[in-house]
Amino acid sequence: MPPQTAAGDAATEFHAFFERHYAELSRLAHLLTGEYDGADDLAADALLALWHRWDRVRAAEHPAAYARGVVANMARSHIRSTVRERRRITLFWSNRGDETLDPDVPAVIDVQEALRGLPFRKRACVVLRHAFDLSEKDTANALGISVGTVKSQTSKGMAELQRRLGPHATPARMHAAVQAPGGTA
Repeated sequence: MPPQTAAGDAATEFHAFFERHYAELSRLAHLLTGEYDGADDLAADALLALWHRWDRVRAAEHPAAYARGVVANMARSHIRSTVRERRRITLFWSNRGDETLDPDVPAVIDVQEALRGLPFRKRACVVLRHAFDLSEKDTANALGISVGTVKSQTSKGMAELQRRLGPHATPARMHAAVQAPGGTA
């Protein structure tokens, strides 16, 4: 097969993969980072990285799981850099001697806010298991962890969400909230 035809086939194949999975990857990025604005950019960056490794991705047993893993890793890096940036800003303003007022705490905490409060691994396990209905094995593959870790992190994450959301939060309502297209109930 001529090289040009193989490149054309790869581009067509990637385009179909992009069309099929972009919205899902963007939603995953949104649920992991808690940011609407950055989710599309993060999904696009992940797909660009996948395109650069397309031969490896298309040879993978589960290309979509590979893509979810890339998004999860990029989301983790994004969260870490955001935390570092916020610390630097806090240090800058605290050195100026200005007092900051604590923001008002809302009376009701929605599921997205509660998700943002979870440590990354718990959040990723809860999101992949409940928002994307992945099996424990697929979640473990996407995150590069064991099935046992997925089980414990999902269980602990759901328990923590219930504590954060209060007595009216049932597992079914939380599941429905992360299943909603916008991610909120």
